[in-house]
Amino acid sequence: MEKAKDAHPWFGIEQEYTLLDIDGHPLGWPKNGFPGPQGPYYCGVGADKVNGRDIVECHYRACLFAGIEISGTNAEVMPAQWEYQIGPCEGISMGDELWASRFMLHRTAEDFGVVASLDPKPMEGDWNGAGAHCNFSTAEMRAEGGLKAIEDAIERLSHHHVRHIKAYDPKEGKDNERRLTGAHETSSIHDFSAGVANRGCSIRIPRNVVEDGCGYLEDRRPSSNCDPYSVTEVIVRTTVLNE
Repeated sequence: MEKAKDAHPWFGIEQEYTLLDIDGHPLGWPKNGFPGPQGPYYCGVGADKVNGRDIVECHYRACLFAGIEISGTNAEVMPAQWEYQIGPCEGISMGDELWASRFMLHRTAEDFGVVASLDPKPMEGDWNGAGAHCNFSTAEMRAEGGLKAIEDAIERLSHHHVRHIKAYDPKEGKDNERRLTGAHETSSIHDFSAGVANRGCSIRIPRNVVEDGCGYLEDRRPSSNCDPYSVTEVIVRTTVLNE
């Protein structure tokens, strides 16, 4: 990060997680069955749509009180799955902020007698996994005409897919293998892809970034249990230092 400091790399990580009862079953799910199919739960409101909002809001307030750079939260696609966003943070501080927020999450869940799981695929079957999408930009990308720098960064990323996959979960891809199947809003772990407003790609360029001609890219490959220091390091090495 010291070598790349003049590029002013900014990161924002979307931390997904799943709330579990102490028996390992997702919070609020029927004990002898499954909830209805995915669809109505994403950003849902109401006791029939979401489980554990009191835990989520308690964690959010704890992070605010602690001065953590938390910037949002939402219910996710699978019931009992949630997400919060940390950032934007510059350089190595991204890892510091996310790691501290994870401690706060586990500690808050403990008070409610539940478990916050960072497993990238806690439930097999037709259920979304959990990731830690990493939004990234440099000063050049954020400046007018920065779309060209974003496209150049994506080109560099395309040549180092395997290296990134190994850096994006603690088991060098074995955890993410269960999640990155090409289904459930993921790309295949075996292929690199990029697109505009496409949640099924490795790298997504938001539609507003294309319209504005500058902004950031979203790497959707990191797993929910990733090491944020490894993730941010490999992105900078590939896109800024060109290593």
